[in-house]
Amino acid sequence: MLKKFLNREKGITGLETAIILIAFVVVAAVFAYTALSAGLFSTQKSQEAVYSGLKEAQSTLELRGGVIAVAETPGSAGTIAQLKFTVGNVLGGEPIDFTEPVDTVDDGKADTTGSPNVVVINYQDQYQAVDDLYWEISKLGNADDDDLLEANERFEITVGDDGAAGNGNLIDALDAAHPLSVKTTFNLEILTPAGATLTIERTTPAWIDTIVNLH
Repeated sequence: MLKKFLNREKGITGLETAIILIAFVVVAAVFAYTALSAGLFSTQKSQEAVYSGLKEAQSTLELRGGVIAVAETPGSAGTIAQLKFTVGNVLGGEPIDFTEPVDTVDDGKADTTGSPNVVVINYQDQYQAVDDLYWEISKLGNADDDDLLEANERFEITVGDDGAAGNGNLIDALDAAHPLSVKTTFNLEILTPAGATLTIERTTPAWIDTIVNLH
């Protein structure tokens, strides 16, 4: 019986062993390729995130100095027509295009179509939110002739026209029933094409002089 049983036992041939080995190699290769692809994809996304964050940081503005308010009418019920402040480039980074907006209808806001500005300044207070105000720049110090805010340059931004160019100011842009007046907290948001938003928050005093430094 033992001899008969042994005669019926079959062994695994060399071909079957090769097939099993090849199957193991193929499966291992597939897993290795998947893991390598996932690693490369993760590395690429991490690199993109780093470059994006660096670009954003290098395209961010910072406030240099105070915020100056120019009165339309001074007094205890005075109103403000213009806001002036100076900005510089954080980290001495990427140039920022400060091509001025166009206000052909004299409403204190950039034209909804055809305005060349890429930097947008918005206004908010407890009564209203106004987007894309009209503004002008004055180049300070060693700034060159172009409208790019570059490393070590400073631009003075004036929100609202001084009247010489015939464009609108804050009085024109804001609600006639709620001009920027005394004891009012407001925000200015300066949005660049790339970079974090620079937010300026100030509160007007109880008496508005012709020129007020809003600390």
